[in-house]
Amino acid sequence: MTKALIVIDVQESFRQRPDWAEVSAPDIVERTNLLVDHARAENDLVVWVLHSEAGSGTVFDPASGHVRLQDGLKQEDGEPLVTKTSHNAFTTTNLQQILTERGIRELLISGIRTEQCCETTARVGSDLGFDITFVTDATATSPVAHWKTGVVLGTKEIIERTEYALAGRFATIATVADLTGVR
Repeated sequence: MTKALIVIDVQESFRQRPDWAEVSAPDIVERTNLLVDHARAENDLVVWVLHSEAGSGTVFDPASGHVRLQDGLKQEDGEPLVTKTSHNAFTTTNLQQILTERGIRELLISGIRTEQCCETTARVGSDLGFDITFVTDATATSPVAHWKTGVVLGTKEIIERTEYALAGRFATIATVADLTGVR
């Protein structure tokens, strides 16, 4: 086993946010399950990542009950679950240690917030020496307003920008179908 699927923040917290109605991939659970099933069939490691903001009073506060995998996802025995408090899945977790101890060299990145937690994890993972495959259509995001002008960047543009930023620098870009053969 030298490959791991990293499933980032596909958690109930995001479904509780008002912007979930505008998410780019409302079927993220189905897309994630295709990758998870494929990874398990290939005997690859599946790592689950949740984002937590203890004491924040938000949907990311564990006290809210929403810091859990979205319905339809199931962690199996032996599959690590790490809880992060930063944007990327490495800085505030033992993810690197888990991967290194198991001889993992290649990461497939999927999850919620294409341009934030997923992209940041891909960049950090690349800097740490992992070969990264960014599974774009197994990530999801919502429109983002510019901090100054208020002009909104749509999900299609965010995803495209992320692909431009990562491809050939930090990651190989792939789709669920590329990896699983399922169309």
